[in-house]
Amino acid sequence: MIEDDRKLLILYGSQTGTAKDHAERIAREAQRRHFMVKVMAMDEYRIYNLINEKLVLFVCATTGQGDEPDNMKIFWRFLLRKNLPLDSLSQMSYGVIGLGDSSYLKFNVVAKKLHKRLLQLGAIAILSPALGDDQHELGPDAAIDIWLTSFWNKVHIMYPLPPGVEIISKEILSPPRFRVQFLTYEEEKDLADEVIEENRASLETIPEVESPPSQASPFKARMIGNEKMTARSHFQDVRLISFDIQGSKIEYRPGDVVVIYPQNLKETSTEFLNLLDVSPDQKFILHQEDLYSTLPTELPQPCSVQECVERYWDIQSIPRRSFFELLWHFSQDDLEREKLQEFTTAEGQEELYSYCNRPRRTVLEVLQDFPHTTQYIPFEYYFDLIPSIKPRAFSIASSPTVHVGEIHILIAIVNFKTRLQKPRLGLCSNWLANINMEDINKIPLWVRKGSITMPPDDDPVVMVGPGTGCAPFRSFIFERASRNIVSNYLFFGCRNKCGDFLCCRDWLSLVNSGMLHLFTAFSRDQEHKVYVQHKILEQAQLLWDLIEEQGAWVYVAGNAKQMPIDVRKAFLKIVQEYGGKTDEQAEKYLKNLELKKRFQMEIWS
Repeated sequence: MIEDDRKLLILYGSQTGTAKDHAERIAREAQRRHFMVKVMAMDEYRIYNLINEKLVLFVCATTGQGDEPDNMKIFWRFLLRKNLPLDSLSQMSYGVIGLGDSSYLKFNVVAKKLHKRLLQLGAIAILSPALGDDQHELGPDAAIDIWLTSFWNKVHIMYPLPPGVEIISKEILSPPRFRVQFLTYEEEKDLADEVIEENRASLETIPEVESPPSQASPFKARMIGNEKMTARSHFQDVRLISFDIQGSKIEYRPGDVVVIYPQNLKETSTEFLNLLDVSPDQKFILHQEDLYSTLPTELPQPCSVQECVERYWDIQSIPRRSFFELLWHFSQDDLEREKLQEFTTAEGQEELYSYCNRPRRTVLEVLQDFPHTTQYIPFEYYFDLIPSIKPRAFSIASSPTVHVGEIHILIAIVNFKTRLQKPRLGLCSNWLANINMEDINKIPLWVRKGSITMPPDDDPVVMVGPGTGCAPFRSFIFERASRNIVSNYLFFGCRNKCGDFLCCRDWLSLVNSGMLHLFTAFSRDQEHKVYVQHKILEQAQLLWDLIEEQGAWVYVAGNAKQMPIDVRKAFLKIVQEYGGKTDEQAEKYLKNLELKKRFQMEIWS
């Protein structure tokens, strides 16, 4: 008999679903350890009950520029209330797992702030937070798996198992999260008739609610433009892609982002379907088996096998360690089973890295490499093995005033080679690049608030956007130009003037009309490399005058590697030299601008 006090609450804050995936995986591990588990998004949980919780695990991502995910904002605002007693959570022991990317300036800041606030409210930390890092060669699991080992060890001291009860062995296959009900033709027809009747009844009784598209209900847009922005000879293919959003109820502002649900490429889906011992046209219904695993809203009910493969399973993702922890159970071949089990051990992580992460081998390719295992996988277990396709967010590059009824994005098509024969293809970028523009209502998308926002007034705006980082500034500048605001200063950088001068026609047209001051850095067009930070320092006097005397707002957008660090250093140097400030004073000056939102960054990896 398991005691009632062995309860674990897992709360997650997830923007794209990754934190939710981790939370559900940890819940399955907790069940093996005989805990009664509840898994919820933070904003779905009744926060007033938190004072009664004894053991809580928080899993939270950091989004944007140190922002909390949308589904933990209400929870977080409540925790920040100044009137909360400082001993309100003194009965609670907790752990925090963060998901972030160390190439960002505010790495895992949400997890760190949550940990700090829980301590302030009297909660007892079982461990310091786990800081998962997407930049690690083995992904966030590298930090999280080690942390979880220590976490479970400490939790078992706090909540020892009753005599005679043992942790369920990993040798025992856990039941699948979902039960799959394959439909006969008659069942399929009867179900279709029921759906038609239900829809007719709902239309008669429920008034139409006009709400903008969201993740639960995206708008299916038509692609109306797919223009190559780079020269044919250039090594990278960058596109300006346009979508028709007329009639969608979508409204956006400069700085917002559009979120797109991509699909697997047709040829990739076909390869995967060839592995399955079931017809692509076979329809099925999913039934929830676990209390904490909600049914995927991305899939219709019923759904065909082909739809599931194309739209739901991320068969191009790199498998995680948990993938192999489950996969070996189905192996009927001693050699394959032994190799798969090796990948799950601490000693086998270097071998796993060499096999999977270094060449960026996909889920599909691993399944093809282990045919004597793959052929025995029950269909329902694919929902446990393969993560779902996550939506991708892009800065909107169009102006709602100038490009009425449209959304534009700048996207680099990911296509590179490893030691594997096939090139590695970015899922979303290649799917968009290959869409037939004659197809109608093809791309599921919605808009959410971005991490950068335009100034409320006509203040000068300084924008630093090398490469595709210029995307949000195309929106800014066109919008401001439509209001005859001329104080727009753009620092753009790329490799070659003739190779990847993105949106050059737009910039030069705006310069000629007096709406834009443009400063360019073409890093490979001369013997020594010139980057945007060099051009910033060349304009130091102008920039200091704009910031200090005219109240300019500064924005930086682009790749989250070295660029944001170097650009920030350049502005610090300007503040030191032209503001006559020490290193410490210059840092304080820049941080004050950041607090006032007059220095903002939007960076991505």
